[in-house]
Amino acid sequence: MTIILLTFLASFFSQAPTADAIIQKSIKAHGGKNYQKKAFAFDFRDKHYSYENKKGQYRYTRSFSSTEGDVLDVLTNDGFTRTINVKTVTLAPEKAKAYSNSVNSVIYFAMLPYFLNDPAVHAELLGETQIKGQNYYKIRVTFSQDGGGTDHDDIYVYWIHTDSYQVDYLGYSYHVNGGGVRFRSAYNKRKVDGVLFQDYINYKHDKSTPVTSLDELYERGGLQELSRIELKNIESF
Repeated sequence: MTIILLTFLASFFSQAPTADAIIQKSIKAHGGKNYQKKAFAFDFRDKHYSYENKKGQYRYTRSFSSTEGDVLDVLTNDGFTRTINVKTVTLAPEKAKAYSNSVNSVIYFAMLPYFLNDPAVHAELLGETQIKGQNYYKIRVTFSQDGGGTDHDDIYVYWIHTDSYQVDYLGYSYHVNGGGVRFRSAYNKRKVDGVLFQDYINYKHDKSTPVTSLDELYERGGLQELSRIELKNIESF
């Protein structure tokens, strides 16, 4: 009986962790509860963004100067609004949708992996792999149509370090504007008020490339650098 019990316990504790368990550890490693306790602002390219999320009530903003004046975009649970020189602008539905998606996309990537908490997320552990001699959990993420947003058919893969649980690499396929695939390698990691922020080198490849194979192409130097995703002047408030 003792041998059987020990065998069972050894088998139980040696089982691979689930994708959801790995994601929760990753969220904790990147900031955990601070994602909802703190609010943040940063500059990305020529625009200023802010993020607040209090118990699911969120407010994301984007502000910049244009030929029309000072623009403020605000995205909340109640929808999207744009003001120019403090006056609300009436937008055609397709423009409001495009602006809303643009704001949401920047915030989404800046605050990863926090948004992998969303109920629309479906995560699958593909196994473990190595990139540049480091061990990673390889997790595929898809989204439900209900609650998954306008890009619910996109596919993401996250490479989460097996020791630090940080997201060092991510890849995704998308369908808007003709579609494509991207792979991002994190660098310039820094914590601001308990939340880990990182910049990315953004790579591309042929849009028919399976997103799950991007790590192998990266290891072989087979990806083309497209841009740098850099967040500047990060502060909490």
